[in-house]
Amino acid sequence: MLFTDSIAALSSGHLPSGVAIVRISGPNVRFALEMISGLVPKPRQAHYGALRAGGGGLIDHGLTLFFPGPNSFTGEDCGEFQVHGGRAVVASLLAELGKLAGFRQADAGEFTKRAFLNGKMDLLEAEALADLINAETEAQRQFAVMNSSGAQSELYLGWRKRLIHARAMIEAEMDFADEADVPGSVSGEVWDDVRLLIEEINGHANSYSKAEMIRDGFDVVILGAPNAGKSSLLNALLQREAAIVTDEPGTTRDLVEAILDLNGLKVRITDTAGLREPAGKVEAIGIERAKERARGADLVLFLEDISAPGELNPPSDVPFIAIGTKLDRFPNAGQDDRYALMISSATGQGIDDLLEMISKRAGDAVGKRGDVLPSRLRHVELLNEAQDYLGSALQASDAMLELKAENLRLASDRIGKLSGAVDVEDLLDVIFSQFCIGK
Repeated sequence: MLFTDSIAALSSGHLPSGVAIVRISGPNVRFALEMISGLVPKPRQAHYGALRAGGGGLIDHGLTLFFPGPNSFTGEDCGEFQVHGGRAVVASLLAELGKLAGFRQADAGEFTKRAFLNGKMDLLEAEALADLINAETEAQRQFAVMNSSGAQSELYLGWRKRLIHARAMIEAEMDFADEADVPGSVSGEVWDDVRLLIEEINGHANSYSKAEMIRDGFDVVILGAPNAGKSSLLNALLQREAAIVTDEPGTTRDLVEAILDLNGLKVRITDTAGLREPAGKVEAIGIERAKERARGADLVLFLEDISAPGELNPPSDVPFIAIGTKLDRFPNAGQDDRYALMISSATGQGIDDLLEMISKRAGDAVGKRGDVLPSRLRHVELLNEAQDYLGSALQASDAMLELKAENLRLASDRIGKLSGAVDVEDLLDVIFSQFCIGK
């Protein structure tokens, strides 16, 4: 796709920094390189020299690189200026680029958008690239790398090819029913595969919750009565003072959330208000928020002070671990069957065991790493639409082959939209606006 304008942006993150990279792309890249660095470097070879403004004033000394299209990230001519990462240096360089004819500041994700529109990657690989940039844990990195290498694209492409083949067989039967080399019945050859495809798509779409856990984190909520040791446990798990701890009941009145990295998996830990009746107006709001958050959790840590046992009443339909706290006050206490574990946040006793429990629960919930999972809600929505059309194709009368073929076409289009093989112009601005500037 031919773009008439050229774009520029800082691509290396927050300033100040040791080095800053300013990236440019478009038809005027060679002109910009000549104007600022005095020459167009040999392709993919760094040139060190003075970078100057239009009036000859020195901006900085740095490296200049040139990547001629189509063998570049965006598929068009690209360039990079690597300069010292001072705010004034970068601002001056971007200002000079903005003065050149045909140049403007890049929009969020515009470099990647151009790469997609120029056929350098498909939409799934572009989304995976965004995931890779935002990856905080090893599991997130592995997930993004697998998808950016084309694992998702390969799966969906295979499904789409099967649908195109099925549609072709049906249309061939409609058009050439009297020909000897055209199968006389597609019911066995095509529709069995369509049924199998529905099962495959359904199982894949239902695995989205695992992808959510990898990206957003395994959600752990700490519940218990006031002074059960919830905030102390949060601090012990994080090994820092994330929540206020006092002897006064009801100190925590809102949700306090923090992040753990357990064996490469992101785990969100949320401290909540103590559960008790009656409670003041503000505290009651915190208690309701705690209960609501617990209902949507992947795991609840239900805490109880072993010196004040009561009736354990964890939320229903949510996996939980019953934990006895303040074990340091009763060092000789034996194992109590009420609890899966007894801990002391003050001494650290039992904390490693609890972390291991949480890590195992998170690992079991995510499942085997390396599985291809739908990584966006839009993927699930398109997959579900494809299933609906396939179901309609199966349910249509055998006498209505045209309707069956049309439903297969619609299902194939939904699969094609996943990678951008079918028109997705209405989605592009939404998808790429989530990228950072310079990518």
